[in-house]
Order: sequence, then structure tokens, then C-alpha cells
Amino acid sequence: MKLSVTVAGINALPSAFVVYRGFEESIPKAAKLGFQGIELALKRADEINPSRLYRMLDENNLEVSCISTGQLYADGGLMLTDDNRARREHVIKVFKELIDLSAEFGKLVNIGRVRGVIGERSRQHVENIFIEVAIDLCDYAAKKNVTLVLEPINRYETDFINNIDEGVRLLKKIGSKRIMLMPDLFHMNIEDKKIGPALSENIEYIKYIHLADSNRLAPGNGHTNFDSVFIHLQNSGYDGWICAEILPLPSPGEAAKQAAEYLLPVIDDYSREYLLKKLI
Repeated sequence: MKLSVTVAGINALPSAFVVYRGFEESIPKAAKLGFQGIELALKRADEINPSRLYRMLDENNLEVSCISTGQLYADGGLMLTDDNRARREHVIKVFKELIDLSAEFGKLVNIGRVRGVIGERSRQHVENIFIEVAIDLCDYAAKKNVTLVLEPINRYETDFINNIDEGVRLLKKIGSKRIMLMPDLFHMNIEDKKIGPALSENIEYIKYIHLADSNRLAPGNGHTNFDSVFIHLQNSGYDGWICAEILPLPSPGEAAKQAAEYLLPVIDDYSREYLLKKLI
């Protein structure tokens, strides 16, 4: 298991759920604190200069854990389930460009709020559009060896796919190994009955995990039972990325420091137990 932290460009919206802003400034800071990776929160693929990013990652011994796409919806109102075909095809084009970038960096692309909302439409109608679009994106991602990760999001932010059970049901309808789940503990705290058991019971569908405490602050500042979370992950054999997607409070640097200091020792213990179990 490895730990990453969310990073966006300097022009990200104030509301963007990221710890750091500005790639060149943030990558060395993340490395210094002990993070093994960064999650790139992007609006478009051309925000990144690939050769420059390669060099910065190499210099700081970091990886890209995932590319997240929440800003496509938050900043541009883009939805993969838009009823207007021309707008929908534009979003798909932007998304495929992010898949192209992910083929070089991380090989995971998040589907969060960009999936869209139901609103006044019927749930079945929106679901049908999403399944059609997801199959197209999965076929494209397969050619690039990229996996899409669908993030269940709480009811106060969207009305479409709020919990892990709903996500699993939708993945089964899509029927592709190129789309999996990306649980976020902040959203799970609102929507899922029990966080640890929900993770372990659905571990075959889980590829990537966002960590935050119950109040979206760094772990240790709320009431989330992280001992239970990690015990269930350990028992289920999870060995993927976890990413600190937290509010940059009281400051970006302090939030990142709190997350690293809390999570890195836990991950070290987890990794030792994980390897011991494999050896046994």
C-alpha cells in the first residue's frame, strides 16, 4: 500500500478538494513529507507538460497515483450523462485525452461528479446514458492499459451513485474489468452503514481509496475509526493506493503534514503485516 496526496494547478477553483496547488511547487513538498505519490486534479490534459512532469517526479522519487476529474464538473459543468449529444461528445473527448495522459502517469482516471446528476430526469434514463458512455470509455481505456475508478459521492453533492452498493450494482451492469470503484471515507461516513465492512465485503471491486476524516480534515481530526478501516483492508488483502483528499486546513502545508504523520506509520505497520501474511 502506498500514500499519495491531491494536487491541482494554480488556477483550480477555491472549492476544489485538493491539498496543494501548483505542480512545480507542490511535488517537492509532498516528497519531503514522505508521500510516495500525487493525485493530479485536472480540468484538461493540457494542464500538464509531460516531459516536465516526468522530470519532477524522477527528481523527487514520486509517482502519479491517479488523475481525478472533479473539476470538469465543478468548473465547467461538464457531464458524461448530458442529454445534449454534442455536449456529451465534447466531455467524452476531454475524458479520453485524460485517459491518454494517464497511460503515461498513473493508469487510473477517476469518475466523480463528472458523471452528472439525475435532477428532473428519470434514474433509468441517466443510468442508461452512463452505461453507454462508460462502455465506450472502458473500451478506449483498455487500449491504453488504463482503469477508470468510479467514486460514490454523498447525497448532498450528487443524486447519482451515493454509496458502494449502488456503485457495485452499476459496475455489474457495465460488465467491464476496466472500471472499478474508488471509495472515499468522507462520503462513506455519510452514506455507508459501516466503513470497514463495506470495504472488505466489496474489495474485489475496489482499486483506489480516498482517505479523510469525518469532517474532511486530515485523519486524526474527526471521529472516523481508522483502526477498523485498516484492519478490514488488511484482512481483505488490499494493496493499492490510498490518497489523502482533505481540506487544506489550517493550511495546505499543515494539513499535508498531519496526514503524512498520521498515515505513514499506519501504512508501514500494515505493509509489514501484509508481507508477513503472504510469506506464511
